[in-house]
Amino acid sequence: MREAIALALKNNLAVRVAGTQVDEASGTRLRQRSALEPSITSAAFANLQDRNLQALGFSFPGFQLPLTTGAFGTYDFRVFAQQPVVDRRAYHSYQSSKRQLDAAKLTYQDMRDLMIRQAAGYYLEGQASAAEVEAAEARVATSRALERLAQDQHSAGLATGVDVLRAQVQLQRDQQNLLVARDTFQTALLVLQRFLGLRPGAPIELSDRLEFRGLPAPEIEPALKAALEARGDYRSLRAQREALVEQQKASRDRYLPKLSINGDYGVFGRNFGQMPAIGQIQGTVSFTIFDRDRSGEQREIASRLQRVDVQIADLERGIEQDLRKALLDLTSAEQQVSVTQAGVDLAASELKLSEDRFRSGVTDNIEVITAQGSLQSAQDDHISALARHADARMALARALGATEQIYESYLGPK
Repeated sequence: MREAIALALKNNLAVRVAGTQVDEASGTRLRQRSALEPSITSAAFANLQDRNLQALGFSFPGFQLPLTTGAFGTYDFRVFAQQPVVDRRAYHSYQSSKRQLDAAKLTYQDMRDLMIRQAAGYYLEGQASAAEVEAAEARVATSRALERLAQDQHSAGLATGVDVLRAQVQLQRDQQNLLVARDTFQTALLVLQRFLGLRPGAPIELSDRLEFRGLPAPEIEPALKAALEARGDYRSLRAQREALVEQQKASRDRYLPKLSINGDYGVFGRNFGQMPAIGQIQGTVSFTIFDRDRSGEQREIASRLQRVDVQIADLERGIEQDLRKALLDLTSAEQQVSVTQAGVDLAASELKLSEDRFRSGVTDNIEVITAQGSLQSAQDDHISALARHADARMALARALGATEQIYESYLGPK
């Protein structure tokens, strides 16, 4: 199962998609930060122009100026720089992007935790199916032996042809059940392979057997507190809420003044031999007087905050429900394992006694067939109880959060 979980964390589509979302959020954070950092650009201009002097306002009484300057060319090579000094909107937008990146990372970790839970679930389905195949093979071997016993008893005059027919029918039924169990097992392997990102039909063997591994149940109140601190989905929602609060601040600060420093430096002239250096530096203060879009933006953010608050409250209840259910299932499944194991032992004893009675000629093999059915039912119940207990262990690891850090302790010894 450890190898299966490692493959799921490496190959599963949901994990890989969540990883790209972290990269996307990181890129968004870098873009938002750039609004607070200096920007530098350069430009080169080569102009050929002819100016209308009268249109530009050049006139002298008693002196007739030419209408245009005539064609002339200039060259301009310039570097422009800008540095925001005070921009509260950009600052809070950057802080919001940082919270969104935190939320994306937590969502990614939560997805990994969820994949551990699901990979374990699919692996357990395969284990249970393998156990069903093993039990079905044992039942076929028993039915084949009992069919030979019925033949021997009939040859010795201690059984009738009906007894032989009953044994043959039971053997055929058990063989059919074995075929169904094998098909179910192969289907479970295909599902597991698809989930792990393996080629369907590739050779795969489940090395872990389905067996009982006891686990002490934690106290509910400390466990719930630890889960709220560790669950990635819950912490991601909290980070999303913090990002929305920063967006609210950014929207509120749209009316605040912005201060920036701008400058340029370069050379300018009509020919390359005479191009003196020129430049300027200036401070700019700008602020918005009227912006109708701001009220709509604030309403949008307020509705998103309300939605996230509702989701957080619902998730708190959901986490408590998951935790309580996992603890209930763990306790119940442990009791079921004990009860069903006793049922298997009793059913096996019943089948042995019925076989001995039939071998001794005390009764026909109806008791044997009935005992075989009881044993099959008891084995199926025991396998289901083992699978439920193992699944409850992993469900508890998922409910507690930080599943990737703690799940190995819920798998049992290596």
